[in-house]
Amino acid sequence: MENYSDDDLRDVFSQTRTIAVVGFSMNPSRASHYVAKYLVAQGYNVIPVNPGHAGTTVFGTTIRATLADIDEPVDMVDVFRRSEAVPEVVEQALTHLKGLKTIWMQLGVTHEAAAKKARAAGVTVVMNRCPKIEYPRLMLGI
Repeated sequence: MENYSDDDLRDVFSQTRTIAVVGFSMNPSRASHYVAKYLVAQGYNVIPVNPGHAGTTVFGTTIRATLADIDEPVDMVDVFRRSEAVPEVVEQALTHLKGLKTIWMQLGVTHEAAAKKARAAGVTVVMNRCPKIEYPRLMLGI
């Protein structure tokens, strides 16, 4: 399912406070970096996840190696990984992030079986979308 109503996406943004960005890059020209930076600027608590940079501080928070290393509530997981990596991300998220509300897969990222598993656990799934595109359109009227 890749048809999301604007109201559904607004609800995701409104109900989200903390976002784990899986596949975060320290390179400012990479989408995962500038999308995370944008989300921080919008007031979200962003937790970058990348095992290669774990322990480094960015945007005032420490990069975590995995979702299992996050010890605070996470509302949304924003996935910047290839589609074939999504099942593992979803499995980690469902196992370690109690109270998770949304799995968001970036542009070009989809995995219907993993999405079905997340939905069955009561988690909203958004695929093939970017919050940096959707947020200003829906929340700021840009």
